[in-house]
Amino acid sequence: MIYLDNAATTMRKPQEVVDAVVAAMGSLGNAGRGASAGALDAGRMVLRCREAMAHLLGCPRADHVCFSANSTSALNAAISGLVGPGDRVVTTVLEHNSVLRPLARLADERGAEVAYAGCDAHGFLDMDDLERLATPGTRLVAVTHGSNVTGNLVDVARVAELAHAVGALVVVDASQTAGAVPLDMASMGLDVVCFTGHKGLMGPQGTGGMAVAEGVEPRPWAEGGSGVHSFERRHPLGWPTRLEAGTLNAHGLAGLAAGIAFIEKNGGPAAVGAREHELAQRLYEGVAGVPCVTVYGGWPVAPERCGGIVALNVDGLDSAEVADALSAGWGIACRAGAHCAPLMHRALGTERQGIVRLSCGWFNTEDEVDAAVDAVRAIAAS
Repeated sequence: MIYLDNAATTMRKPQEVVDAVVAAMGSLGNAGRGASAGALDAGRMVLRCREAMAHLLGCPRADHVCFSANSTSALNAAISGLVGPGDRVVTTVLEHNSVLRPLARLADERGAEVAYAGCDAHGFLDMDDLERLATPGTRLVAVTHGSNVTGNLVDVARVAELAHAVGALVVVDASQTAGAVPLDMASMGLDVVCFTGHKGLMGPQGTGGMAVAEGVEPRPWAEGGSGVHSFERRHPLGWPTRLEAGTLNAHGLAGLAAGIAFIEKNGGPAAVGAREHELAQRLYEGVAGVPCVTVYGGWPVAPERCGGIVALNVDGLDSAEVADALSAGWGIACRAGAHCAPLMHRALGTERQGIVRLSCGWFNTEDEVDAAVDAVRAIAAS
């Protein structure tokens, strides 16, 4: 199989990740739940992963990295924990439902006011529109760092500058970029960065979380066991406990720590992202201009602002038909449909057809990309 669905999950993991998870399954107890060797080893593993994640994201305090099952749960916790009744929130049409649906719930249940900044014809965020919508008194700006449909990147440092000018906080969805695009919370002025472990970080599914700047204090989203202050009526507010109710996935976090170490060993997010960008550009150049093929996103006008995704359609075919043909005829795995990003598809005019998303990862090769180009050309020619 030629695996070009890395934007959904990196299926090919470094061997170090596999080994770390297997070792953890046979040795780790429950972090923070006792003083046995297994429990203490689990606690140390979680701490190592927390410190590695803080370093990767430029979060000054490792105890402000809080783990969850994925970026969806982290985004729910961040948004619900920071937005109060009647608050104004600005987001964008680039967003995944992991941002859109929590905001819709807050609009329905808490009377939150939600505004959506648009994009240009290539799917790049309209920064002027965002600035117009981020009026004084806005509580929160929630924005993706990279579109999961087109791969277009967002200048989140500029977003933070605009948001802070009106007194708003910034929540960044780094699901598509953590591990593959450099992020530095401190220098970029980011208040919350949510991440998932199973994509660019090359870790297991079931891992993720958020990094929170000092002074930003989301209310606990979930409450329950914490291992500390058990006689308190409500969930403790100390860091990182306030956002980590229940048993942590120490086995998965062992794999996530190994994934981060692998990235750092290979030059860090900049090097990983450069490799993915190189492959995606090769793929784009191979399909661009092919009759009956439409490519979406910023590749034709600003390739330096694109990630490892090439989004396309073949005229007259539903995106699912193309993805099925790629799989059945050439053994190529990709993703078709709406990608949980309805507003992006409305902006691009692809609500009915969907989009075929081919996403490159660290372990892909030039030969695999060339095979995908040949396959798309063959489908278009037929």
